[in-house]
Formats: sequence, structure tokens, C-alpha cells
Amino acid sequence: MCAQRLAWAITGSGHYLRESLAILQTLQDVDIYLSRAAAEIIRQYGFQAQLDATGHKVYQDKTASSVPVERFYEGVYHTLVISPATSNTIAKMAYGFSDSLVTNLFAQAGKTRVDSIVFACDTAPELESEAPRDHMVKVFPRQIDLENVSRLKLFADTAVVENMTDLQSAIMQRLVSLHDLSLHAGVQVTNHLID
Repeated sequence: MCAQRLAWAITGSGHYLRESLAILQTLQDVDIYLSRAAAEIIRQYGFQAQLDATGHKVYQDKTASSVPVERFYEGVYHTLVISPATSNTIAKMAYGFSDSLVTNLFAQAGKTRVDSIVFACDTAPELESEAPRDHMVKVFPRQIDLENVSRLKLFADTAVVENMTDLQSAIMQRLVSLHDLSLHAGVQVTNHLID
């Protein structure tokens, strides 16, 4: 049997997208899933080269039934990372909707007891976020956005992180844990941290 892989889903937010792509460049054995909005944002922000530089297989949201989710039932993945996750995606996941590629991946991960790590964009009453062309903007998440993040934190097998350091740490802890459990059965961990 082949070693399990990490699934990484990207939604349509520029908030720490650059940093998410940088983390992806440090990992091996990853499949990337792009929502339709993520594919647009990556082009709009000029990050296609960074996505390509990861060297990972990329799946895009092009099917009504989200066919790639069957890979969870085949045991292909040990972990799902969603980063960045928009307030729209967080709201849908928090209330059990699975009507898009990313929300369907999250639902199937839960149904197959695959751990999920989610970097939620809207985690504080005031944030600075990157807009296209290296422009920073102030963002003020609504109370409902913050409540949805809190609700998602209650889900089993789901870690919600609020910054890039915590995201990278959660991923590394998960990979090290799997590495120890699999006795070097193909899980590879790199030790490159983002400053």
C-alpha cells in the first residue's frame, strides 16, 4: 500500500495565501484542491508561479459532484488542511453544508475520521489582510464570522488555527505523529519554518 498523503484545500481568500503557498513548498506528498474562487484569487494576486513551485498535483473545482472526495474513502489521505479558509467556507462547514469542493472535502474527512486543520481568515475583531498587488487592508470580521469560527472549533478531529505559526506547528505535529506511528513508512517531514 502506498503511503498516505496530505490533502490541502485553498479557498478564495488572499489572507495569508502567500504564506500558505510558502508552507506548501516545504512539504512532500501533498495534493492541492482549489475552489473556483481560489483559482481566480491565485491569478488575481499573481501567485500562479508560487503554486506551480510547490510541485504538487492540483485539483480544481470543476465537477458538480466533487469527484475527488472519493479519495478519502480510498484511504489516500491522513490529514486535510484548509488554508486559507474564507468566512463563507467556515460558515458552511460550521453548519454542515457540503455544496462545494472544499466543504465536501471537509465533510468527507469528518465522515472518514481524517483529521482536519483549518486556518480561518476571520478570527479577531480587526485584522490586516493582503489585497492584490501587495496592498494591505484593514478587515473587521462580523460577529457572526467570529461565532462560526468558535462553532467549528467544537468539531471532532478538527483543529482551527489562527495564525501561520500555529498552522505550521499543527501540520508538523501531525506529520511527526504519523511518522512515529508509521515507523518511517513513507511520511516525510521537512524542517523549514516560516519567519
